[in-house]
Amino acid sequence: MAKAFGIIPARWDSSRFPGKPLYLIAGKPLLQHVWERSRRAKALDSVVVATDDMRIAEAAFGWGAEVALTSRRHQSGTDRMAELVAKIRDARFLINIQGDEPLIEPGLIDRIVAVLRDHAKVQMVTAAHPFSETADIRSPHQVKVVLDRNNDALYFSRSVIPFERAAKAQPRHLRHQGIYGYRRAMLLRLVRWKPTPLEISESLEQLRALENGVKIRVVVTARGSPGVDTLEDVPAVEQRLLSGGKSAVQRRPRRHV
Repeated sequence: MAKAFGIIPARWDSSRFPGKPLYLIAGKPLLQHVWERSRRAKALDSVVVATDDMRIAEAAFGWGAEVALTSRRHQSGTDRMAELVAKIRDARFLINIQGDEPLIEPGLIDRIVAVLRDHAKVQMVTAAHPFSETADIRSPHQVKVVLDRNNDALYFSRSVIPFERAAKAQPRHLRHQGIYGYRRAMLLRLVRWKPTPLEISESLEQLRALENGVKIRVVVTARGSPGVDTLEDVPAVEQRLLSGGKSAVQRRPRRHV
């Protein structure tokens, strides 16, 4: 069976939270939580931390992770991932796992791999879920997605989509969750394409794929997993980790790049 690799891009120099991957939350580095939960996914043959920083690499080696050192020149986690994937010839399916989501659901990773395995024409997969807080729908920090009848993405935006023109309209507003699954060839094509007008306008990398005619299948879940963008996000996430991840998802902005 074709192999599936989970790759966790990690960098030290976050403008809002330097050193975030190794920040201790509930007694462990943030990145270690992500790695451990990713390892619980049954569909992955391997989970690799991709980083350009020796501090992160040495820490990840210490807790037993497989680590790949990548260039410092990369502008995004996708670029960092592609450098590694170009060297992994036996990986057919690649899952880009956000390094700041310590509550990522292993089952969601399995579902994304299953879509790629079961649907030969699907080249790229991501996830979304209904908003838990109505006010967040209007936040430009929360990325929205609208779907067609096949659950393929029509568009991603920081604006409210769909727009509620009719007073009686009750559209389904979905929050995009930044996890991606790719076929190997698709990922390597994506990073060769130049940034596109809509991608630059919205600052959303996934729009590059849509503007180049790629269909993005969206796995819709009942709820999402919170991440850690800034130091202020830590207490709520730590509380969930200590309680087994069962409390409600906290309301907060979420970064997408």
